[in-house]
Amino acid sequence: MRYLSVLAAGAMAIVALNGVQAAEVEVKMLNRGEKGVMVFEPDLITIQPGDSVRFVATDKGHNVESIKEMLPAGAEAFTGKMNKELTVTFEQPGAYGVKCKPHYGMGMVALVVVGEPENRNEVAEVKHPGKAGKVFTTLFEELDKVQSAAR
Repeated sequence: MRYLSVLAAGAMAIVALNGVQAAEVEVKMLNRGEKGVMVFEPDLITIQPGDSVRFVATDKGHNVESIKEMLPAGAEAFTGKMNKELTVTFEQPGAYGVKCKPHYGMGMVALVVVGEPENRNEVAEVKHPGKAGKVFTTLFEELDKVQSAAR
């Protein structure tokens, strides 16, 4: 009987650990996607603290890096190498702007939202070159719709 109790406790511990495992979202860096040319797909990513995003260089000529003015307080900046995959674990809640350095002005940007984006208004006001500003405006509009629907 004691053996069954130990076995049951072990099984419950495994289930509990599996319940708190962090998620990983894959984002592709593409020359052409559903929204046009030079895109991250998806470009609006909502995750929880501790989750990871794996940026995959599906097409050549891309990297991913954080936009330093679009980070929550206490978050660490990151920069991926050209044509290389990069996995980033996001611990700090908030909104993060990311870009492909060579295609930033062409609008190759994405918005990663971790938990509650308390810095939403500050990062939404950051100015960007070329098409990137328009893309971020659209992403924040999409985020607002998603958050309104969730309430």
